[in-house]
Amino acid sequence: MEETKQSAQHFLDLIKKSRRGKFKVYIGMSAGVGKTYRMLQEAHTLLKNGIDVKIGFVETHQRSETHALLNGLPVIPRRHLFYKGKDLEEMDLQAIISLRPEIVIVDELAHSNIEGSKNEKRWQDVMEILDSGINVISAVNVQHIESLNAEIAGITGIEVKERIPDSVLSQADEVVNIDLTADELISRLKEGKIYPSDKINAALNNFFKSEHILQLREMALKEVASQVERKVESEITKPHMVRHERFLACISSNEKTARTVIRKTARLANYYNSKWYVLYVQIPKENPDKIALDKQRHLINNFKLATELGAEIIKVKSKSVSQSIIDQASERKVTTICVGKPHFSLLRIIAATNVFNKLLKKLTENDIDLIILS
Repeated sequence: MEETKQSAQHFLDLIKKSRRGKFKVYIGMSAGVGKTYRMLQEAHTLLKNGIDVKIGFVETHQRSETHALLNGLPVIPRRHLFYKGKDLEEMDLQAIISLRPEIVIVDELAHSNIEGSKNEKRWQDVMEILDSGINVISAVNVQHIESLNAEIAGITGIEVKERIPDSVLSQADEVVNIDLTADELISRLKEGKIYPSDKINAALNNFFKSEHILQLREMALKEVASQVERKVESEITKPHMVRHERFLACISSNEKTARTVIRKTARLANYYNSKWYVLYVQIPKENPDKIALDKQRHLINNFKLATELGAEIIKVKSKSVSQSIIDQASERKVTTICVGKPHFSLLRIIAATNVFNKLLKKLTENDIDLIILS
């Protein structure tokens, strides 16, 4: 009976997938590389070829060359909302779904919707549009990808608040990189093609430093390469190639270490297109009546982050963290365990040697890899 249910669910999933809209994402290293410009160019080409394409939402930022490309394209009017005494505009999700164009252009995938909107984020709107059978072309900058957030903040000194889960990109049927050299991008900035003249110097001295752009460019190229490799592995059958990777991220109530482990494991799971879990072992001293409120809050936020990145959360109460890791890894058929770099004194490391050796012995017996993340 259970086998019949699974078979029926699998067939239902195939039907839903076939009915779902196709999803194309343009990705760039920063603002000003030409993502919106390229989307509008593509819209004109599609329109000339008799495709019903409409502009769901495009932000030209008053860039004249980009704004000129809107001429001749059918635009779905935005909806107006009054928020904190201001008349603001948002993409009209319901109008797009009701009009049912063949393809809709939706810019700024990481945008946060105005309070009171149906969904908190624009990427959630896009998922609804795709589920309704409409094809979507969208765009995002590499710094808005959730698992890269901390790394990019380390490079630029700026924490990007608007982010998309990695799982959103993994659902794209096509990811295209819009690439420029650092010199080309800086020239565009100096020519006033990205920001107004009064913001150019500040941009040059902050986000648009040449060394920042080079690193962001590398990350954008790697991200697209990773997406292409994932697509090859999932769609092209290679003889004798069977990969069933499963990752288990082990976290504690330490906020910073936990977020690092979650983000880096998400990157690995996304690379291998595999299932992954986040395990938190609640030891007796971390019972709800004993653990500090700030640590409880950090745990909740980290569980939310992990869920957004596609993990399944496992919470276990136990006196033995190592035994719980072994049990869960065995039960879930995990192939790789990811842990944070331990901050132990030498004495504590020696005291924990037997436990650690026991863990390593069990992992070796079950052919499970252990990754210690810095």
